[in-house]
Amino acid sequence: MVHKKFAMAVLAAAVGACAQMPDKSISHNKQNLQGEDTAALTGIGSDTIKVPEKALPPVDIWDRLRRGFRLDRNIDHPKVKDYIAYFSRNEGYMARVTERSRRYIFHVAEELEQSNLPLELALLPIVESAYDPFAYSHARASGMWQFIPATGRSFGLHQNWWYDGRRDVDQSTRAAAEYFTYLSERFGGDWELALAAYNAGEGTVRRAIERNQRRGLGTSFWDLKLPRETQRYVPQLLALAEVISRPDYYRIPLHDVANQPYYTAVDVGSQIDLAQAADLADIEIEELYLLNPGFNRWATDPNGNHRLLIPVEKRETFEAGLAELPTDQRVTWQRYKIARGDTLSTIARRYETTVAAIREANKLRGNNIRAGKELLIPSASGPTGQYAFALDERVKRQQSSGSGRKTSYTVRPGDTLWGIARGLNVSVRQLSSWNSMAPADTLRPGQTLVAYSGGSSSDNRTTRKLSYRVRSGDSLYRIASKFRIDIDDILRWNKISKSSYLQPGQRLTLFVDSAANS
Repeated sequence: MVHKKFAMAVLAAAVGACAQMPDKSISHNKQNLQGEDTAALTGIGSDTIKVPEKALPPVDIWDRLRRGFRLDRNIDHPKVKDYIAYFSRNEGYMARVTERSRRYIFHVAEELEQSNLPLELALLPIVESAYDPFAYSHARASGMWQFIPATGRSFGLHQNWWYDGRRDVDQSTRAAAEYFTYLSERFGGDWELALAAYNAGEGTVRRAIERNQRRGLGTSFWDLKLPRETQRYVPQLLALAEVISRPDYYRIPLHDVANQPYYTAVDVGSQIDLAQAADLADIEIEELYLLNPGFNRWATDPNGNHRLLIPVEKRETFEAGLAELPTDQRVTWQRYKIARGDTLSTIARRYETTVAAIREANKLRGNNIRAGKELLIPSASGPTGQYAFALDERVKRQQSSGSGRKTSYTVRPGDTLWGIARGLNVSVRQLSSWNSMAPADTLRPGQTLVAYSGGSSSDNRTTRKLSYRVRSGDSLYRIASKFRIDIDDILRWNKISKSSYLQPGQRLTLFVDSAANS
């Protein structure tokens, strides 16, 4: 039995320690000091004073998330039960995704708390992308939160040749929080409907609700007829929240993640070669790319954003090195003598830069250049592979995913993806898929591509059969572009001719690659 005076002294010390916590943690804990917890804190009616667990700092990030869970998990629903069983059986998967989240999840929780959103949403990148900031889908969704280009732009995620804000860890999380806030308001605080709308689109959910209203049916998420992916989407999140609420009960291994920042932001102030930035921070370039996956190329965007995320413990090292490196030495410059037939666009492709960057560096007003003159070209200081470690690893995995006899091809100057595909008797879609490319990506002389023979265009392990309903305004070209497939394949799969007129409502069979394709 603890004496009340001694207990009050212990309590005062505990409260004092809590008072030194960041303001966000204090407010978060205060919100939980209600009901029985308040009674326990005051010790009314008892000789024993207990400091409630919720009044203490979170043990780790998972403890912090649990305290912020607010959704009704509906664990008795068959679909939720199925996913609980699935996650319980797949300990290896849970260990991998929670390990992958360790760089980001504290910062995701911070953003969600600032926006007063349920912390179950910090688990949504597991459903969306397995917490892979480089994830890319056949529907052109990209990043941890899987924004499509148009939605990303509407929430301020800039996308250009140098940079894709949909993959920017901080910016995409900020945009996701704004989108969740908007959807929650639009659906009257019904989070199951808001989550369904995040996956399927607001209009899809609205129309499903209106259909049920006309028929006198229920309008909760569980009552609606929604796309199959969306019907699975919400139960997955609810099941994840349940197993992370009771990991010991479900025997779920969670990677140890401290409830503290992993990275900090540093404004470099100018374009910088990412290999140089990694050296200045004394980290591997792989780590720099994992923290800054929004950068598409070897350097930051010459016109900004110049904000880099650096591991917290490396900030002082990075800033000290940066202070000693003049702005004009943060990228490497090469002098190039213009040859007959050169254009700014061909030179830009050769040096993996943009026409705009060359024009700016050489103070050119237009695109006219003269043979024999010299240009100053910003270029990477190291070999191309050094700047795309994560991408190269994905390419290697994808290059091993085909079936049939494997053929390697080394890209030569003047090659095109179409010409190589034709020579190897495969489709452009197949070739780009096997090599983790988009069909419009630029080829580099010396680059190695792989292809597989002896199989059909739909035998790739990452290819899925899809029934597509033709919409008003659709054309073969538009559908092929949307799903990154060949028109000839669509014609062959559906036994139609190129002159066929597509009818709205018509069903087409497509074989679509769902693998990461960045």
